[in-house]
Amino acid sequence: MRDLRYLPKANLHLHLAGAMRPATLAELAARYGLAAPPPVALARSGHSWAAFQSRYDAARSVIRTAQDIARVVDEALADDAEDGCGWVELQVDPTGYARLVGGLEPVLEAVLAAAAGRAGVIVASSWARPPAHAERLARLAARYAPYGVVGFGLSNDERGARVADFAPAFRVAAEAGLLGTPHAGFYEPAWHVRDCVTLLGARRIGHGLTATLDSATLALLAERSVTLEICPTSYPPLGVAPDLSAVPVRALLAHGVPVALGTDDPLLFGAGLVEQYQIARDQLGCTDEELAALAAHSIAGSAAPAAVKARLLAGVRDWLAIEES
Repeated sequence: MRDLRYLPKANLHLHLAGAMRPATLAELAARYGLAAPPPVALARSGHSWAAFQSRYDAARSVIRTAQDIARVVDEALADDAEDGCGWVELQVDPTGYARLVGGLEPVLEAVLAAAAGRAGVIVASSWARPPAHAERLARLAARYAPYGVVGFGLSNDERGARVADFAPAFRVAAEAGLLGTPHAGFYEPAWHVRDCVTLLGARRIGHGLTATLDSATLALLAERSVTLEICPTSYPPLGVAPDLSAVPVRALLAHGVPVALGTDDPLLFGAGLVEQYQIARDQLGCTDEELAALAAHSIAGSAAPAAVKARLLAGVRDWLAIEES
């Protein structure tokens, strides 16, 4: 059996606070006299989005300085490198850190400084905040595009927001050459994914599982080569899939939709990148050829430099050429 640690891959869906090591969470919480959620707080099913958000907010609250940000980024990149990851795109909403770190710009600059040369940064606003706030963050992302910002997205619970209202923010990002990477179709039906592609120009979708319930949306994703960032361990805890075996990775591949496995928030969901691939192998029945395709999709769908993409894709071919042990 081929070792998944040696399969070159990219992690395109990783949030800053959710990338923190449990030991770092405990240490920083103790330093600042804060309560912190236990690691792997959402490993079981039956949690609401509010329960997830409260735990995420508690974890984020322990990141209080540029030095804390640098540590979290360094450790997250090291953890992904151990899992065979040759490129990471780390997502951050600077709003949640700005008050303590000194403003939106200092937050983003701290992330960029720590990630320099090793990862791209995606600036994200929230579906729960006004579209004007998203446009402000899109302009921030555009200003820092020469320094390592590679994309602009929307995270958080998408329910209740109008997709069209965020089109101005995504136009700002697109004009700066940034990838559009909104979370979509987590709770809302397939139309939400479709609107993010047609109205926001999304080139990647965070999650997007509800697309599998609509053939026209699947055809659109395949036709435009829109990559879905699928994070298997995120779905059973929040009721998006009944269990890991129901995550529709193979169905998406069968429809020609590019799929990139990601980790989302390993601090809270308890699994790194190799574990996501192991789930795809053991729980979803993916062959090594399909696992190699998932890795290749993650690389091709990234904003990595061309030389990095070429090197990693060659490594995927080499991995598949290894005789199984």
